[in-house]
Amino acid sequence: MEPIRILQVVTIMNRGGLETMLMNYYRQIDRKKIQFDFLVHRDEEGHYDQEILSLGGRIFRMPSIRPGNYKKYFRLLDEFFNLYSEYKVVHSHINENSSFVLRAATKAGIPCRIAHSHLSDLGIDIKLPFRLYARNTMKDYPTDYFACSQKAGEWLFGKKVASSASHTVLKNAVNASEFKFNQKTRNQIRKELNIEDKFVIGHIGRFNKQKNHDFLLDIFKSVHEQQSNAVLVLVGEGHLRATIEKKAKDLGLADQIIFLGVREDISVLMHGFDLFLFPSLFEGLPVVLVEAQAAGLTCIVSDSITTESDITGRIKFLSLRKNPDYWAEIILTSSHKHVDTSEILRRNGYDTVTMADWLSGFYLGHYQFMKQAK
Repeated sequence: MEPIRILQVVTIMNRGGLETMLMNYYRQIDRKKIQFDFLVHRDEEGHYDQEILSLGGRIFRMPSIRPGNYKKYFRLLDEFFNLYSEYKVVHSHINENSSFVLRAATKAGIPCRIAHSHLSDLGIDIKLPFRLYARNTMKDYPTDYFACSQKAGEWLFGKKVASSASHTVLKNAVNASEFKFNQKTRNQIRKELNIEDKFVIGHIGRFNKQKNHDFLLDIFKSVHEQQSNAVLVLVGEGHLRATIEKKAKDLGLADQIIFLGVREDISVLMHGFDLFLFPSLFEGLPVVLVEAQAAGLTCIVSDSITTESDITGRIKFLSLRKNPDYWAEIILTSSHKHVDTSEILRRNGYDTVTMADWLSGFYLGHYQFMKQAK
């Protein structure tokens, strides 16, 4: 038998949180039974595209979703689902814009339509009215509602839906064994980065407003003033990177901040950190926080992030209203040792082996139900 094919709808398969979560599941599922295809919304190749193709997945491309091209976009969606009528499950990860995709899937008669929330806020920008419009039209089209946390589900779907049987918190699982602390790996990466005798604060995230790099540098400045061997390692890319690099120079910290860009060896880097810093303005339940805890790190994060993210007791939540000196004091007085958290993650369902089995059962269960209905 050919595997059933699930259409995963994303923006672009770069190394972001939800994309990494999807790949964690994709690598783990039995691909003789289930295959993932991806509907993306960028022309350029994503970081995971070649791996997807090597695993047997297909990639289809749509234009970016913008208020000025709604009419064209809706037409292209209808054409896509008419052309690829074999899909019975569509799993959309584009937050409020999932309403557009699932509306087209509803028109095409696709019986299982999953909206998946990965955020708990949108922030404020020029597109906000259009995003609110998309969110408000969500209710008519999904058959199932997924979220990375209860808070993320309530934000996108409302409390009534988020407390119903149709709502599922799908945990952002990681490969716990891959992140389990290893001293040899730590020594190697710290030597490679020339940080062997340093106090290393790590951060992983796109350079955008949400991740709050500007405040992060202010915190690090205060840390460095009190501990001169401190270094900050920043992993990721984004449109604000040049701005943050300039601020690092203006603060006189260019030699103490390492910009690594996009990396494939996140688990290795985590071993080299002494502490993880994450002062985001808003999040859903970040995969990178699960990874940091899997590596046994203490995590200092903003209290805008849901407390559901504290799986291991290794997270400290601080208010963004507190000044950088306060954050620095907590950082310097916290534990900088790695601990083994792998069993805690497995027990709480944050290991990919456990959760990939659950997700596979969900998809296959829908197919079995549809066969019986016929």
